Formats: sequence, structure tokens, C-alpha cells
Amino acid sequence: MRKLLIPVVVVALIVVLMSVFVIPEGERGFVIRFARVLKDDSGMSKVYEPGLHFKLPLFDTVKALDARIQTMDGRADRFVTAEKKDVIIDSYVKWRIKDFGKYYVATGGGDTGRAQLLLERKVTDVLRSEIGSREIKQIVSGPREDIVTSDTDSIVETAAVKQALEVDGERDKIMENVLVTTRISAMEDLGVYVVDFRMKKINLPDEISESIYKRMRAERETVARRHRSQGQEQAEIIRAQAELEVATILAEADRTARVTRGEADAQAAAIYSDAYNQDPEFFSFLRSLKAYEKSFSSKGDILVLDPNSDFFRYMKDAKGRLDK
Repeated sequence: MRKLLIPVVVVALIVVLMSVFVIPEGERGFVIRFARVLKDDSGMSKVYEPGLHFKLPLFDTVKALDARIQTMDGRADRFVTAEKKDVIIDSYVKWRIKDFGKYYVATGGGDTGRAQLLLERKVTDVLRSEIGSREIKQIVSGPREDIVTSDTDSIVETAAVKQALEVDGERDKIMENVLVTTRISAMEDLGVYVVDFRMKKINLPDEISESIYKRMRAERETVARRHRSQGQEQAEIIRAQAELEVATILAEADRTARVTRGEADAQAAAIYSDAYNQDPEFFSFLRSLKAYEKSFSSKGDILVLDPNSDFFRYMKDAKGRLDK
């Protein structure tokens, strides 16, 4: 009896060990019985959380897969827009397994590389359709309300801002459409739940970048010429206004000077007239002295005059009497 007890205990221990399995942290497990994945009441694969679980020995096979969110950062691909222009888009996808049985079957045994390849094809097809129905300016721009300018009434306004204000960008809409469509398709075919999709970078091919730069440079030069011509026009207006103000001020000053000079001459004439009327003889004497001063101011001057002329009357007599 004791001899049979030891083999029974050993067999029982082996059966228990074969019935127990452990799912590591970060993974989920499922059981394959008779080449079929066990399902729960909802029709999805029965998933075992991390920890200790039991199975039927010999009949059940346990598979554990990574249940964490994974990132598929594929290579940049080329797409054609509605304008028949090429763009190079670099994107990434975050995904995780939701239906482990479907994922296991669709990927040929849970091959992560195959799963990412199939998922990349789905994303590329949907993204190609979205890009092909839009223009470049719609692809690279976000919604119009996201554009903030410090001074939209300023004279200088960049072409990028003007273009964005004229066109509603659909970059966010494209990413949303790709996410929703791919999420449905990936869940149905692969048992994968697409968590997020983002376009990281949008570039132009090298062969057309130079032409784009030339066009942008030409647009900037056109704007610069327009601003320079507007500045020259404003300068001419300011210069003309300044010259008009200068001419007006000078004319007003000249008019005031003439009026003042005329008034002064009138006052001087009145003073001379009053002085002459008070003492005509003295007035004549003063005028003669001034005439002498001006006539004899230079020693080299020579005057040929009759000594008895009226010019010398006050040199002969203080009262201006001429000898008869």
C-alpha cells in the first residue's frame, strides 16, 4: 500500500503542476483547447488577468501576450494630395490587444511584427484616402480658431497667417477620421484597439521644395515692394505737406515784415515831416551834413563842383546863406 502511495502522490503532484499556470504582470493569457480559443459569455476570448490560474492538464494550452499599450512608429511615407502634389508624412499609432483570441489567430500565433505590418497597411490606406481628398494648405493647417495674431489690422501681415485665415485647416479632422476608421477595421480583423493616431511631421519632397521656396520668396518680395511703394507715397505726402507749411509760414512772415516795414516807413516819414514843419532850416542843415558825410567818406573821392553851388551853402555859412 505504501509502495502505491508514492506514485499516486507523484502523479497527483504532476497533475496539479500541469493544471496551474501564472500570468506575469503586464500580460494577459488565454487558453486553447482542442485547437480552439476558449470564449466567455460575450463571445470574446476568455482572458486571464495576471496571477495564478488553473487549467485542464493535457487538453489546455496557455498563451500569454503583452497587454500594454504599444507604439508603432513606422517609416515616413509619400502621399498624393487633391492637387496632385506629393507630401511626405511621418506618423505613429498607439494600440493594444483587446480580443486576444482573434489577435492570436489573425497574426499567426501572436506575432507582433505581423500585427504591426497589418495595422500599418490599414492606417496607410485610410490616410491615403484622406490626403487624396484635400489640398496641401488644408493638410498642414489646423482649425481657423486656433490661429492667434497680435494685430490683424497691421499693415504687415504674413502670407501664412493670411492663407490660414482664408482656409479652414483640416489636419485634426484627418487624424480623427483615420483614428475612427482604423479603430473599427483593426478591431474587426485583428482584435486590436487603436488608442491614438498622430501625424508627427509633414514635409515636401526635395524635388519640389525649391520651387515652393522660390514662390514664397517671390510673394515676400512682392509684399516688400508694395510696402516700399506705400512708404514712398506716404513720404511724398508728408514732404508736400511740410513744403506747403514752410511756404505758408514764409509768406505770412514776409507779409508781416512788409506791413511792419511799411508802418515803420510811414512813422519815419511822419516824424521827418513833423521835424521839417517845426524847423525847416535845421532840417535842411541836418540833411546837408549827412550828404557831406556820405560824399567825403573816402579820401580818394574827387568832386568837381562849382564852389558857389547850393551843395556848399552850409560850408560857407552856418545859416546856409550864399554870397551874392
